[in-house]
Amino acid sequence: MRVLTWNLWGRFGPWLPRKEAIAATLADVGPDLCGLQEVWSAGGQNLAADLAERLGMDWRWEMVTPAPHEAADEVRIGNAILSRWPILADAAARLPTDGTDEGRVAVHARVDAPGGALPMFTTHLTHYPGASLIRLAQVRRLAEFVAGCIADCAYPPVITGDLNAEPASDELRLLGGSLTAPAVPGQVLVDAWRYADPADPGFTWDHRNGYQTASLIPDSRIDYILVGLPRHGRGRVQSARLAGDTPFDGVWPSDHFAVVTDLQQ
Repeated sequence: MRVLTWNLWGRFGPWLPRKEAIAATLADVGPDLCGLQEVWSAGGQNLAADLAERLGMDWRWEMVTPAPHEAADEVRIGNAILSRWPILADAAARLPTDGTDEGRVAVHARVDAPGGALPMFTTHLTHYPGASLIRLAQVRRLAEFVAGCIADCAYPPVITGDLNAEPASDELRLLGGSLTAPAVPGQVLVDAWRYADPADPGFTWDHRNGYQTASLIPDSRIDYILVGLPRHGRGRVQSARLAGDTPFDGVWPSDHFAVVTDLQQ
């Protein structure tokens, strides 16, 4: 099965041409499962719904910061899961912030995959440089949320997202649970990029991207697909690569590159 994670950059930049570039990229990749961040909804339209319809997928979307009163045409941002197979159940968990950041949420979908139930997650952690302490709290809450949703599943958990932290960070060490004690005892998550071409740094925030030429942040690998240890072979990582890393009809799809991995089904 093919899994993709991608930060879609809300409605920034040339968002209408970008929408077509995003859809074309996803059609070319052919994912079975997508974890998407910065997915907009406005005026009765939802990007996740539109992409799901084009691709023939089920979908769930959760607003990052729910508002008690909002205009019908107001743009809202959320995280979404798209699935080639039916979504049996879904849930969301609010992640802690320090009050200066916008809201953060993790989304879960229990997917009726060919081998049985698959627990899929996506999230987007605080983006501020130097905010590791906040992200550590978010990682702990995320790990607890994952642990509470994986009972009776045939597949290990698949966690996707823009974690805004590099591979050697405390955040990834804590969430992965192999280089330090895991956030939840016994919960080990494998970084799928370890199965990519060793010569490819896997930068998803990259100055090659046309939207990043003026960015002060160095090239970084901050978007991830993390997978629990295989269950009877199911969920074993087979490969990983980037996608959305070239323009489509002259338009860069997003300010992030996507990550794609193939898992044993």
